[in-house]
Amino acid sequence: MKQDRTLLLHGWGGSDYPHWQSWLAGELAKDYGTVSFPLIQHPHFPHLNRWKREVKSHLREFKPNTVVCHSLASTLWFHLCNEEQIEEVERLLLVAPPRLDCEIETIKSFFPVEAPKKLFAKKAMLVVSTDDPYMPIDSAWELQEALGIPMKVVENGGHINADSGYGEWPWILEYLKSETLCSTKDSR
Repeated sequence: MKQDRTLLLHGWGGSDYPHWQSWLAGELAKDYGTVSFPLIQHPHFPHLNRWKREVKSHLREFKPNTVVCHSLASTLWFHLCNEEQIEEVERLLLVAPPRLDCEIETIKSFFPVEAPKKLFAKKAMLVVSTDDPYMPIDSAWELQEALGIPMKVVENGGHINADSGYGEWPWILEYLKSETLCSTKDSR
């Protein structure tokens, strides 16, 4: 497998240890993987325009082939896709995105958002939980249909974060190391 450049984008509040993104960054680096896991400005009080500017800069400078978004970072990715001003990546994982019409005051600048028609990824997967407090499973199925990508459903995984017991998460490491990934519906 060719050397991968993986960009991990955290959600609201960050994904510091013992979150699975923190663990994943270390595991990928152990095998000499090239990983960028930036702390986006003001993670506890995020603002869409500030996050967009910062992540666009990371995308331009780091040039990842793989992007792994957790929670609010998935929403941010949707905004970037809808603007159509980013380069396509090889692989994209959208883990535990919130509803597209989330109404939490602190993150209101991110919502509502439309599901993008193009994900700017050759291969993508949505990963959701049956009991995520920010995304009911019926809304997750609607999002999966709108995006036209495969979806992995985690039983009783909560928000798939450290509070839900997701520190070490072997599945995601194995998935990222595998060469067999699912395709998006539109890779124009």
